[in-house]
Amino acid sequence: MRLLVVEDDRDLNRQLVAAFEQAGYAVDRAFDGEDGQFLGETEPYDAVVLDMGLPKKDGLQVLEAWRKSGKTMPVLIL
Repeated sequence: MRLLVVEDDRDLNRQLVAAFEQAGYAVDRAFDGEDGQFLGETEPYDAVVLDMGLPKKDGLQVLEAWRKSGKTMPVLIL
């Protein structure tokens, strides 16, 4: 299972990624909304952990863009 973590708090991002990887997931990470949106549009993720308060583009804008482009992966909002 492949996950994306989009979280600008570097410590929380690191902790989430480490926990998911330890559980056996393949995890990509982004630290701002622009990078997160790009990854979500160009890579096949089974699920996403998405922060709402991101730099460059907030999480709600990212999620709206994904849904408008037809991306239907489950998203857990922080």
